[in-house]
Amino acid sequence: QVQLVESGGGLVQAGGSLRLSCAASGRTFSSYNMNWFRQAPGKEREFVAAISWRGGSTSCAGDVKGQFTISRDNAKNAVCLQMNSLKPEDAAVYYCAAARWGTRVGAATTPDAMIYWGKGSRVTVYS
Repeated sequence: QVQLVESGGGLVQAGGSLRLSCAASGRTFSSYNMNWFRQAPGKEREFVAAISWRGGSTSCAGDVKGQFTISRDNAKNAVCLQMNSLKPEDAAVYYCAAARWGTRVGAATTPDAMIYWGKGSRVTVYS
């Protein structure tokens, strides 16, 4: 079992940056590929970024590539999402999620491929 708690969301002006963190509890955190999803009001939850269990492989959705960076520190049981050059359309609740074992980074991009979820952290971007 892995519990996930996101933090770092808030209100930011367009063009600004935020760094989301996801703190994990559970001894098996380091064995999971980790992901970030987001969900804007009235929209479906969508994949944002993923990182392999060792951190050697990452993947980002096309519309945030070069803008967002995912990283992890297994010693600290944490995964982060650095978000730069934020736009109003990036506003959403951001969720940290652990992928089911056997899935590949970049290939498992749907919510049903995840096994554990955090409760989310809201990001609001104003122009």
